Amino acid sequence: MKILVMNQVPYRKIQYHLGIDHEQHDVTYVCGPIGDAQLPAGLRCERLLIDPALDLTEQVIARTSRADGFERVLALSESGILGAHRIREHLGVPGPSLAQLEKVRDKVAMKQALVDAGVRHPRFVAAPPACGPLPWTGKTVVKPRRGASSEGVSIHPTAREALAFYRTLPDPGEYQLEEYVEGELFHADGLVSDGAVLDLVVSRYIGKPVDFAHGAPVGSSQLPADERRHAFVARAVAALGIEEGCLHLEFFETAEGELVFLEVANRLGGGGIVDSHLRHTGVHLPSHEIAVRLGFERPEPAEPSGRHHGFLIFPGHQLAPGARTVVSIPEHLREHPCVDRLHLLEQSEGAAPVPGAISYQEWEVPVFIEASHPDPAVVAGFLTECARAVTVTELPVDAPAGAGEPRVLEGAAA
Repeated sequence: MKILVMNQVPYRKIQYHLGIDHEQHDVTYVCGPIGDAQLPAGLRCERLLIDPALDLTEQVIARTSRADGFERVLALSESGILGAHRIREHLGVPGPSLAQLEKVRDKVAMKQALVDAGVRHPRFVAAPPACGPLPWTGKTVVKPRRGASSEGVSIHPTAREALAFYRTLPDPGEYQLEEYVEGELFHADGLVSDGAVLDLVVSRYIGKPVDFAHGAPVGSSQLPADERRHAFVARAVAALGIEEGCLHLEFFETAEGELVFLEVANRLGGGGIVDSHLRHTGVHLPSHEIAVRLGFERPEPAEPSGRHHGFLIFPGHQLAPGARTVVSIPEHLREHPCVDRLHLLEQSEGAAPVPGAISYQEWEVPVFIEASHPDPAVVAGFLTECARAVTVTELPVDAPAGAGEPRVLEGAAA
């Protein structure tokens, strides 16, 4: 099979060689200089190098044609889903329709799809009236329709204040307003094949992604299988018409026990979800997604750990460019039996967190903790305590560098 891969997710996260036999298939990676440098040495493949300063889709369309014989286009990044659709159309390669993709990319389209299915979701407004109020009065969220990682999301105490803010936006048509839902936040991760949800794991958030965007830690810990939550996810997937690929769906559970859809992504979840899922279920989500999307036989799962896993991330995007950090972790947490790995970027040369764009990657944030325990309540409690007790201190840009390289510490539970 001749495959065009939109290489927009760090290679170490996907590890395409685990899902594609590069000796059997002809693989071309579309990538800029960073993606090119990440490809393993000796990997049998072609490269279509693009200029990251220019439009990726337009460059690929300009440099490929149906005569190239590509049979599949693989795009595993949320930001590349719509561009990949245009490239498939250009190359005559099958794939999901634009209307289907909008349901997993546009937060208005995805909630609209749930209206008739009776899946509870926040009330929302895509285009508020020029003068009138919103249909609710309380706490309100303003968020980009096609955003990710909570970038650009703001929460306002009242609908009136949210509406006033919305009307100051330079491009309000790119945003939507929705009622704020009080409750615990969960994410559900797994696979979809022929419309069926497989290998689903539900985790409870520690903190919230929107707070991470503003500088607070965020994480999650896995929960035992729960038929009610799984059924809710399956109903949402059916309503959205998702047929294949990875699933990352977020929902609330209110104090009254009501499940409320928040949003969905038809791609891998970020942070430590790939590794947590692999250890808990034995399923390496990227490899299995590749198999599902390309029609390959799914790989044999690894042996599950018998533990519930979780992770906690301290953000680095809010730090000053070039800033270094000092991390303080109480000894009883550093040596806790739940610890699988501690990823620490400290004040050594070349180990500064990446400022600006929000990152959930363990190699780009000051602290990233992986943890596990057979009892889900124990790992959740441990990570919650870490979120409270671990501190990250930003050093001045011109502070002297410390010794050593970025450290990854293996814990007793690894």
